[in-house]
Amino acid sequence: MLFGETIMVALGALRANKLRSLLTMLGIVIGVAAVIAVVALGRGAQRAVNDRIAALGTTLLTVSPGQAFGQGGVRVGFGSARLTLEDAKALADSSTKILAVQPEMSGNLQVQYLNKNTNTQIVGVSSNFPEVRKYELAAGRFFTTAEDNSRQRVAVVGPTVLENLGLQTPDAILGETVRIRGIQFQVIGVYKSKGQASPFNNPDDQVLIPITTARYRVLGQNRIRSVSVLSPSEDDIPETMAEIQKILRREHRLRAGKEDDFNIRSQADFLNTLGETTQVFSLLLAGIATVSLIVGGIGIMNIMLVSVTERTREIGIRKALGATRLNIMFQFLVEAVVLCLVGGAIGILVGAGGAAAFTKVMGWTTEVGSTAVALAFGFSASVGVIFGVYPARRAATMDPIVALRYE
Repeated sequence: MLFGETIMVALGALRANKLRSLLTMLGIVIGVAAVIAVVALGRGAQRAVNDRIAALGTTLLTVSPGQAFGQGGVRVGFGSARLTLEDAKALADSSTKILAVQPEMSGNLQVQYLNKNTNTQIVGVSSNFPEVRKYELAAGRFFTTAEDNSRQRVAVVGPTVLENLGLQTPDAILGETVRIRGIQFQVIGVYKSKGQASPFNNPDDQVLIPITTARYRVLGQNRIRSVSVLSPSEDDIPETMAEIQKILRREHRLRAGKEDDFNIRSQADFLNTLGETTQVFSLLLAGIATVSLIVGGIGIMNIMLVSVTERTREIGIRKALGATRLNIMFQFLVEAVVLCLVGGAIGILVGAGGAAAFTKVMGWTTEVGSTAVALAFGFSASVGVIFGVYPARRAATMDPIVALRYE
């Protein structure tokens, strides 16, 4: 029997049992779709992180309070590790390798506008915040250094805060008064959306106020959560980090040999950390999705074994008419592979559609890569071969006389 004729016989057998063929390939469809969607989410998250960090600038350094830990995670010091506005002032006054210093302090408080209110993050920042952190205004203006120094009650709100207060356009709140912790603030600006980096960190859900106002009128503390520092260039980053370390160690009176009670991180560090985390979760989810492919392969093998049993007399007749073991084995192998390939193609379409739905409905960044599509399709074909070999071999090794007697 020619191979072309064998393929036609195999496809005819699949068409004769359309419903069973459809249900059999369902496991492959679900597995491939899950792999495509999960990998698309992972790639999209990584791209979003890259774009976010690139938007902040590659020369941005972040200084945050930290604690030293020994072996086994046991804390060995710095129980009161902190950064203060005096530390930020020392960096600005004593450095030679720093272009700009921008301290931040924050707290979660209620913002009230007319009869609406929302809980959001109140962030005290310096007047150079838009330049250092690459924020753009959608309407209005940012507060000045003079307003910061004189502790003016002015605020710049994020687009999510605007929505939570029931307003549709930035102009609707400009010049209006909101209450923060019962204190009246005049809204002078609304900044453009930065995009939500994660479910736990939404930079659009913030109210920015002058840092001296936050210190003395709202938060009542001198501790800051971080200091953003701009290095002159990427090549100067090591020297800038060394200078920051030297100044802060002097300010904190740390003796030689004692660990730093602060952390200095570049955007490359954040990128590597977040990239590794995203990759681990993507691989984990892809591994879970791959289990669906294996389960689908087992289902195909099970159905093919049932099919071999049902078609025992057919196999006997074909062998009696001259079909070889290779012809019989090839026929059943083609059936298994076709089921997996068709299921894989449908799965790719479903997975790509699911990724697009995530982007449109939930606003998540997704990216369907050609590599993921090729791997998923190739894996589905491999599943067909691997799980189709045993039923095909079983059919090929049947004794034609025994097969013809089968009822």
